[in-house]
Amino acid sequence: MVEYRLDATFHALADPTRRGMLAHLALGEKSIGDLAEPFAMTFAGAAKHVKVLEGAGLVARRKVGRSYMCALKPTPLAEAEQWLKQWEKFWTVRLDALEAIIAADQQEKPHG
Repeated sequence: MVEYRLDATFHALADPTRRGMLAHLALGEKSIGDLAEPFAMTFAGAAKHVKVLEGAGLVARRKVGRSYMCALKPTPLAEAEQWLKQWEKFWTVRLDALEAIIAADQQEKPHG
């Protein structure tokens, strides 16, 4: 189940428009029309992006009158961050080893 959620999260984040929508939602609840506006897209186009975000669990949508309001749900982002942290440790160890090799190599070479 976690693997599916990660797949859905990364799929949703793969699109720059959806990442922009999430950034707008980080500032507070917005209507689908509000989310569409900065991207000069139709309501239908924005609604499709919202559907992907909602499917990934990144957005909650509710109807208020004739509008659909969207709010950020950050839990899937925290799960993705946790998964990415394992790779941060991996690369940190390797980069530290590379830095030590470079430092040792520089000490062995005569300066001048």
